[in-house]
Amino acid sequence: MAASALSLRSLFTSLSTNPTEQNDFLNGNLPLLYGCKKLVLRKGHCSADGQKFKLNCVRDKGMDVSTSALVESVAECSNETGSVQISDEGELSVSTMLMNFANEFDPYDALSTPLYQTATFKQPSATENGPYDYTRSGNPTRDALERLLAKLDKADRALCFTSGMAALSAVSHLVRMGEEIIAGDDIYGGSDRLLSQVTPKSGVVVKRVNTTNLEEVASAIGPQTKLVWLESPTNPRQQISDIRKIAEMAHSQGALVLVDNSIMSPVLSQPLELGADIVMHSATKFIAGHSDLMAGVLSIKGESLAKDLYFLQNAEGSGLAPFDCWLCLRGIKTMALRVEKQQENAQKIAEFLLSHPRVKRVNYAGLTGHPGRALHYSQAKGAGSVLSFSTGSLALSKHIVETTKYFSITVSFGSVKSLISLPCFMSHASIPAAVRESRGLTEDLVRISVGIEDVDDLIADLGSALRTGPT
Repeated sequence: MAASALSLRSLFTSLSTNPTEQNDFLNGNLPLLYGCKKLVLRKGHCSADGQKFKLNCVRDKGMDVSTSALVESVAECSNETGSVQISDEGELSVSTMLMNFANEFDPYDALSTPLYQTATFKQPSATENGPYDYTRSGNPTRDALERLLAKLDKADRALCFTSGMAALSAVSHLVRMGEEIIAGDDIYGGSDRLLSQVTPKSGVVVKRVNTTNLEEVASAIGPQTKLVWLESPTNPRQQISDIRKIAEMAHSQGALVLVDNSIMSPVLSQPLELGADIVMHSATKFIAGHSDLMAGVLSIKGESLAKDLYFLQNAEGSGLAPFDCWLCLRGIKTMALRVEKQQENAQKIAEFLLSHPRVKRVNYAGLTGHPGRALHYSQAKGAGSVLSFSTGSLALSKHIVETTKYFSITVSFGSVKSLISLPCFMSHASIPAAVRESRGLTEDLVRISVGIEDVDDLIADLGSALRTGPT
């Protein structure tokens, strides 16, 4: 069998130091392929004949009987010789993981992940498929990002989409006509628009509940419930839901649990460890971190569910483009550093606002008086850097947003640059005014996404805006 015809999820390619054999490898004439799932190559380990191995992860294309036999025989041989070993290393910190995640598909060991800026790939013959064929279906740069994100979220697989909403739309398509989605009543405005104006057109029933109230959640979940959808903390009111208990309730009825973790990032929270089945990140935010791309991520527990979502990603053409993947890989390297600094700044700003006489309320899970603080810290490592506050006056809140010098007025969050907005007029404007008011989204509510600037400058800026605002 021609080795180039093999297309496995994870491939170990035997590389010789012989230049001729290296050229054969680069031309697609791979001398040996080895399929496995969670094997880690230790630097310097060699096979019995001295050949080193490189990992090349690709999409499943199927495996015939003879290929399967080859895989088993090579696996047995490799385990005997010790050339490939299961990692016994302790769990690395996120910051170390981000700096040391290898470009396992790259034969040249480039320090920066290569950009495979191509729409299509040459195939070995008219009847054989290589590991990649068309970038909509898979691309090495996207695979590198997806593998890293899966590792960060402790997922079986991660998928990268053109935006967070594209990722959420794919999840909504798992639910069929007549089935139910139970969704939180305090979620991102774009998610609310999808669930209230788009999803019901497919015959899916969407029920809205206060996910901080476990009795309300329990009474809403039934035999027709296929998906429970929540945020914790919520954006922008910072309400906290018990992810573990909600997951138990949902699973008892055979439903999946989706957690939008955009406001936390993988640095601070890993909802799959709490019982969620799918975690969504708007990678536009903290993962990329520089407001220079749009991307969404689904981190998934379970191979069957992952295959269903990959099918939707491929069928709908919503996979993230190679250049955006490359930008995200570049930005993610500093994610832990950025999130730590942003959170440190946010805590100080929240405490300043709480003590200010012109501020009526501050919503931030890091404050000792926050009603969900204990629950939040049982689920997450920190409170993040998104907070909101109300002044009791739309005129004053508008003045603050428009007067601050170091906070840019935008609809996003998670950037290295500090951002500010009035959610009722921007990120949550698509929600009807009466519904917003019933959910506590008042027009004077100000949302801040804290960046990495000097916190004293940010506090002075807010203080000046508060001081000079209308009375």
